[in-house]
Amino acid sequence: MPLFLLFVGVPIIEIALFIEVGGWLGLWPTLAIVILTAALGTAMLRRQGTMALQSLQSRLSAGENPGHLLADGALILVAGVLLLTPGFFTDFVGFALLIPPIRAWVIATGSRRIKVHSATMGDMDDTWQRPGEQTVDGTYSEFEGESPHRNTSNPNAPDRRD
Repeated sequence: MPLFLLFVGVPIIEIALFIEVGGWLGLWPTLAIVILTAALGTAMLRRQGTMALQSLQSRLSAGENPGHLLADGALILVAGVLLLTPGFFTDFVGFALLIPPIRAWVIATGSRRIKVHSATMGDMDDTWQRPGEQTVDGTYSEFEGESPHRNTSNPNAPDRRD
């Protein structure tokens, strides 16, 4: 039912607003406003999208959780789609989603309603590691005291096994 209201209700709201604004301003000013809001929204989208991508890249390279930034970027993308869709209601919602405190509120509200039960990255057998690091599989055994294979002339040298 919510999808039905979305797909039927939003176009009805847009048509009603076009009729009202067009009757008040006239055809050409109304069309000019639609084109202007699409251009302004595209410029704002490009700026905020670039900033969000840079923040995401820095957080990923630092090994931090990018969840909030991914949600933020998704809302910026939704805002861009709404701003490129002709209409006053969709422009209003799109511009609202470009305001960071409103996005934070939408994310906080949505996160209270959504529970993540599990998350995986890639194949379950894959182990994530930072670029440049090497993983070596092997076995080990613990012992007390000096290693019988330790090179005592050079303490920094690896154990020798003959």
